[in-house]
Formats: sequence, C-alpha cells, structure tokens
Amino acid sequence: MALKDLFRKKKVQDILDQVESNEHSQQSLGRYLTVKDLAAFGIAAIIGAGIFSTIGKASSDGGPAVIFLFLFTALACGFAAFAYAEFASMVPVSGSAYTYSYVAFGEIIAWMIGWALIMEYAIGNVTVAISWSDYFTGLLSSGGIHLPQWIQMDYLTASNGYHEAVALMQGGKTFENLNAGLQAAYTAYTTSPTIGSLHLVADLPALLIIILITALVYRGMKESRNASNLMVVVKLCIILLVIAVGVFYVDTANWDPFAPNGASGVLKGVSAVFFAYIGFDAISTTAEECKNPQRDLPRGMMWAIIICTVLYILIALVLTGMVSYTELSVGDPLAFVFERLDLKWMSGIIAVSAVIAMASVLLVFQMGQPRIWMSMSRDGLLPKRFSKVHPKFKTPSYATIVTGFVVAIPALFLNLTIVTDLCSIGTLFAFVLVCAGVLVLQNKPNIPRGKFKTPYVNAKYIMPVALVIGLIISFTYNKENTMAFLTNEKEMNSPSTIVTSLNEKEAKEIYEHLLKNDANNVTTGSQDLEHILSYYHDKTDQYPAIVDSLPIAENIKYESGFDLFKHKLPMYIFFISLIFISVWTYRQNLSLIPLLGLICCLYMMAQLSVWNWIYFSIWLLIGLSIYFGFSRKNSKLNLLKI
Repeated sequence: MALKDLFRKKKVQDILDQVESNEHSQQSLGRYLTVKDLAAFGIAAIIGAGIFSTIGKASSDGGPAVIFLFLFTALACGFAAFAYAEFASMVPVSGSAYTYSYVAFGEIIAWMIGWALIMEYAIGNVTVAISWSDYFTGLLSSGGIHLPQWIQMDYLTASNGYHEAVALMQGGKTFENLNAGLQAAYTAYTTSPTIGSLHLVADLPALLIIILITALVYRGMKESRNASNLMVVVKLCIILLVIAVGVFYVDTANWDPFAPNGASGVLKGVSAVFFAYIGFDAISTTAEECKNPQRDLPRGMMWAIIICTVLYILIALVLTGMVSYTELSVGDPLAFVFERLDLKWMSGIIAVSAVIAMASVLLVFQMGQPRIWMSMSRDGLLPKRFSKVHPKFKTPSYATIVTGFVVAIPALFLNLTIVTDLCSIGTLFAFVLVCAGVLVLQNKPNIPRGKFKTPYVNAKYIMPVALVIGLIISFTYNKENTMAFLTNEKEMNSPSTIVTSLNEKEAKEIYEHLLKNDANNVTTGSQDLEHILSYYHDKTDQYPAIVDSLPIAENIKYESGFDLFKHKLPMYIFFISLIFISVWTYRQNLSLIPLLGLICCLYMMAQLSVWNWIYFSIWLLIGLSIYFGFSRKNSKLNLLKI
C-alpha cells in the first residue's frame, strides 16, 4: 500500500459535478432553506444548555467578567466560521468538515474528521438529551408529577454518585447535607430494581425525546425547518423577556469585583462555554438543501454567532447583576435567580423555554450526523445504504435511523460530564482541521473559489512577534506560575478529593487529629470532614499547614510527579504546535483570520483534561481500524485507480 494512497484527494470540480448529477437522480435532497432558515438553525443549535445551565457555573468561576469568555469563545468560533463559510461557498455539499478535509488533506484525514464528527453530532446529542431529560422531569415535578429517580437518571451518574455519597457519609457528612445531585444519585441507585448485582437505572425521558426528534428529522427537511423556526421564535421571546424583567432587578454593586478570580477564573469555564457555542457548523451539513448555498451559508453562520453572542453577554450581565456571582454555581441559574427574588412565575416560563430550547438543539444535531454519513457513503467509505435517500421525504433515511439508535442507547447509560468533554474535543479537532485546510489551500491557484473568501491579512511577522511577546509576558508578569508549570511543582488536592480518597479508618484518624488540634472550634458539633477542610480552604490561609499535618499518605495530600505532569501534556502539545505554526506562517505568508481560528481552537483543546485526549485517541484508533478494514479498499477513489 503506497503512503500517497492514504492522502489521495478529491477535486473540487469532481464534487460539484457529483452534486449536479445527484440533482437529476432519486438521490437528491429537497432544496427548501433560505438564509433566515439557516440563521434559525444556528440559533437553535447554539442557544440550548449553555444559556440555561452552564452559564451559571462559568459565572460562578469568572464573576461578571465571564462576558469576556463569551467574547473569546465567540471570536474563536467566528474565526472558525470564516473557514467553514469559505469551504461551504467553495464546496456546497452536505459533508461539512469531512468533505473540506478530503479536498485539503486527503482521504485518511477526511475519514478521521468524519469519525470525529460523530463525537460532535451523535455524542453531543447524548449530552443534550440528558439535559433535556433533567429539565423535563424538573418541570413535571413542579407540576406535581414525580417520576421514580431510577427512570430519570443515567446509570453512570447514579453509580458514581452513590459511591461518592457513601465516601462522604463515611467521612461524617449526613445524607441531608449532601448536595441535591448526590442525594438523587444515591436514591436512584438504592431504589432501582436489580438483576443479581446489576442495578437497572436508565434515563427513559431522554430516550423518548430522541425517538420523537428522529422521527421528525426522518419525515423531512421542510417539517424540521418549520419546527426549528417555531422553537427559535418561542425561546428568543422568552430570553428577551428574561432580560427585560431581570434588568430592573440588577444591582451594580454585584459587579464589584468584576473579575474576582482573575483571568484563570474566567478561562476555567472555557470547555462549558465552548460547548454552548458548538452547533453553528451543523448548518454546513444542510448545503445541498439550501436554495443558494454559496451565498446563504456564510451569512447564516455569521448571523447565528453574532445574535447568540449578544444574548449570552446580556444574560450573563443580568444574572451577575441580580445576585452575587458566588451563588450561581447551580444547574438552573436562570430559574434560580428569579426564585431567589420571589418571581416564581418567571421560573415556570424559563423551565418551559429550556425544554423547548433543548429540543431545538437535538433537532439540529440530529439532522447533521446523517448527512455526514451520507457523504461518507457516497465516497465509498461507509456501506452504500448510508447514502440512501427516501424517495418521498427526500432525507437520508437509513442514516437517520442509525443515528437515532447511536444517540438513544448511550443516553440511557452514559454520564453527562464524559459526553460533554468528548463532544467538545471532537468538535475542536474538526475546527482545527477546517481552519488548517483554508491555510493549506490559500496559495493553490488551481482550486475553484466560491463567492465568499476570508479577508486576507498577512501573518508572516504578526505570528512570530506575538509568540515572542507571549513568552516575555509569561516569564516576567506571570513568572511564578510559569516556573511552577515547567518545574512540575506539586499541587495540593482539594478537600473533596482528599475526603473521597480515604478509607473508613483514615477518615476517623483525620477527624480525631483535627479535633485535637482545633484552635478555631471548627470541628465542634460536626463530623463532616469535607465541611471542616473546606472551612480552612475557603476562610483562612491555614489550609496548606492543616493538610501537611494530616496523618495520611503524601499522595492523598498532593498531586505530584507524573500524576501531575500528565495533566499538563495537552498544554505542552499546544506550545510545541505554536512553534511549528510560527515557522509555517513565516515561510508561507499565512492568512491571519483562519490562523487565529486554528490557534484559539488548539488552545481550547489544551484546556481539556488529558483523559479526554486519551479517550479521543482511542476513538480515533477504533475509527482507523474500520478505515483500514473496510473504507480504504471500498473508497471510490481506490476503485477508480483499479
């Protein structure tokens, strides 16, 4: 097998010819979408879990300055959107990043992108389905309908929550003092039916909404478009109502301090906030169903990002102005702040809006995945049936049904945090390669260009100079943190990490030690170790000395050595990549906007944990085994060579 065969590329003109031939066959999709519909799909995808849940935790970490995180993420997505828009104008087909990579890098990279996009669309929908289930069951509870915990929670959350609750109660915490999430997980696990030692815990509402949305997407693009437009209008009206009512309760004193935890606090929520933005690229999968894709796709993407960024910033300012940022680390921040101010009628409206918003996100993602698979099947990289188009509904029928199963089954059992981070790294990987693809093709004269082209600004000197300035700042103004990073200085564990690492004997010994050396009477009347250690962690500067004195192993107190270094590997990959990118930019006169998109997305990948990189690498290896086992020999380009 020649190495060059792995990087065989599709020609833009061949793709355009294929689209034209599909128009005159039974395999064509119906063209119904305008720029208004595309912008609505983008808003439907972006305004979901982010504005109703993750905005709370991000605001708690960053304070009112979280608005800068929304701006940074919007810029990163905006830079990536320019790259998507240029490709969508050049190659107006349903393949999105998969097809763009086929043109820019070759077949094996295209396959890896197509495989990674399953993490964005299919696994991303698992996340949204679980969130939808949480809001839906909460809405039912507020109406007096209480479902058993074991049919409204995924298995991993229940199992992990049960074991964490047991560890904390072993450390002296009572069940009543556990947070609501751990109480629910413990209840779900202990009250669920069992078969032997297996607890039957499954998120059935998540399954229900996936079945309904899949049926709608299967039924047709026109029906999906109408449903999306209606849901977008409803949730925009409610969000504007929230802003209009909330602004009268803003106390500007809550905006001081504006950035209580500095830049590190603001950036702490980068993964959650980025997840709130992904989905705008799903618009590009509808290219073959647009009336004028080369004109409307770029406009639809840009309008969606601009509108959603403005709404996110306004909501963040209103939330942090209505109550202190310290109170916002809750799962439903919008409902929380209005309940806190005794405006319970608004909480009900928000709950209904959240259910609608989540459903619209599901709709857009559930449309995206089948169209990626359809494009891969057309190229021979997946079995032929994935490219089957329903003769009446004009949708990729088989791929849509498979997507339903791929989303529904994990939604019953998988943990929300795991799938959120996996979705983020898969999406960022796609963004990185799309931005890089524009850079690779920018100087090639034989590539047909579309109506939209990213404005060119030569970054030949900008990139190397920016890198040098960044190094100077790091070793002067941020020298302490930079040196701690490079020397791998040990880091003290949090109270929760310490307590959940203890066995029953160690927990008892620590409590007796704290009781004996208690100068502040913190342990009086409490045997809750996490509460005691958290007091020292948050209220005094004694935490390091207290932890050092504990009669437990050093590895429970601190994270050090390779256990600490492994978490820094993604950031080292980012720094090494910056050096190569600077050299590439200097030699090739690269364009600044896609270059900034590439760097921003690489940085956000580096902010994800090393475990996400490991899981993602395993996922790619599974995909490569499928490629070499089936796709490479069945590729249309391979058959043409034969």
